[in-house]
Amino acid sequence: MTTDQPVGLTPRSTTRGRPRTTGVVTCARCHRAAGKARTRWPEGPICGTCFYRATRTHGTCPTCGEDRLLPGPPTEDGAPTCGPCAGIVQDFHCTRCGHEGEFYRRGRLCARCALREELTAELVTPAAEPELMRRLVDALCAAERPESIFTWKRSPKVQELLRSLATGQTPMTHDGLDTQDSGHHVEHLRALLVHHGLLPQRDVYLARFETWIQSKLPPLPRHVAQPVEQFATWHHLNRIRAKAAAGGPTQGPVHAAKQQITETIKFLTWLDTTHQRTAGTCTQQDVDAYLAAGPTTRHLIRTFFVFARKTRLNTGIEIGHRTPRTSPTLTQDQRLAWLQELLTGESESLPYRAAGVLLLLYAQPLVRVAALRTTDIQTRDDGLHLSLGKYPTPVPAPFADLLATHLNNRPNLNTGNGSDSPWLFPGTRAGQHLHPATIMDRLRDLGVNLRGARNRALADLVTEVPPPLVADALGYSHQIVFKHAQAAAEPWARYTGRRGQSESP
Repeated sequence: MTTDQPVGLTPRSTTRGRPRTTGVVTCARCHRAAGKARTRWPEGPICGTCFYRATRTHGTCPTCGEDRLLPGPPTEDGAPTCGPCAGIVQDFHCTRCGHEGEFYRRGRLCARCALREELTAELVTPAAEPELMRRLVDALCAAERPESIFTWKRSPKVQELLRSLATGQTPMTHDGLDTQDSGHHVEHLRALLVHHGLLPQRDVYLARFETWIQSKLPPLPRHVAQPVEQFATWHHLNRIRAKAAAGGPTQGPVHAAKQQITETIKFLTWLDTTHQRTAGTCTQQDVDAYLAAGPTTRHLIRTFFVFARKTRLNTGIEIGHRTPRTSPTLTQDQRLAWLQELLTGESESLPYRAAGVLLLLYAQPLVRVAALRTTDIQTRDDGLHLSLGKYPTPVPAPFADLLATHLNNRPNLNTGNGSDSPWLFPGTRAGQHLHPATIMDRLRDLGVNLRGARNRALADLVTEVPPPLVADALGYSHQIVFKHAQAAAEPWARYTGRRGQSESP
């Protein structure tokens, strides 16, 4: 691999947490200056960071062999010890559940017990269904890190939402939550309820798409709204509902459908105001004039006229497929430089480095990368294998180590997902994976050309491996892979032709 940095690299700070405060107290454990001592143990003053880490370390004490909290300093072997063996006289047992850890409130209650006490007083009221609200309390208290729920509850919007549920004003159903002002706090609670079985599964993108369609139609004139509604409902909505029922991803189809519907509304509005014609009476000349006078996104109305021909709304319009003039791609040196940066550099945090390598190495669309599950990674005698298509694909050694490290240190597991989350890239909402747009934005901000990276990866793969094998291994259709194979071979074909002409007498 080249040792040069990739062109356009914009490193991101990967230091986690807030900057440490400075002061006159030196921590006896980390030997850094702190504003004040969190506590004093036999070894000396302990700063807040070291105290936080110590009161969350559990395991087997190397001195006495008991399985318990290990707040004591490390032994010569590097293993921490329990409180009694370290001479720490403080009792860390919660007076309610017996769990060992930091007390969250007076009365020596751990964070989970304190959270349950507070939520029970706030939510379990006669105005709502007590049993259902108790299950909500159980769901919120099941967070891996209950302190995060206290932080979430500080928001006035969250407090108002929980108060509305407790008083029975808002039913704890999807329709009830839909009546609330849309926001992250509502969707976070909805995700928790779905994850814990208090609400049925619902395709988020499909539900938003249905609402979006209804919001688009009222401002339009009737002769514009009617064909748009038919196109949106009969063509797009039925297709996406079928895809959701089969368990397929809907985020990409919904995004494409919104683009096509929006461009159709623009065209029909222009047609009405400029020529006083409708979708059924417009001519080929109208369409050609509209396409020629605007950006290439106007060609998205082609799907509407395919639908119009099938439904006999207008059978006289023909719009061909649009072929882009250029296809962005990286050079092989640029691809290798980005692979080296993501595998060994520190310009981005680990999850996004792993996602970027999946793009550059296996030409995986980031929509598909975000939806990968931990079960897609298999450990065999000959190393890691990744299931992307019909059969598992070997993971080369440099990336295998990075992928294994990410798998053992996945983020976003403390606010509702839990360590049993099935996603390789867990999201911040319970039961959901990381949003593809989040990965796209982080890699773009880093400087990676996403389309260029995927095109280059596919071009290199189809020149090294037969295209049908690439398609089956990576989950692509044979048509797409052969298209890239032809594009990759075209420069060589032109070179061979020119050479043959130059050598001919």
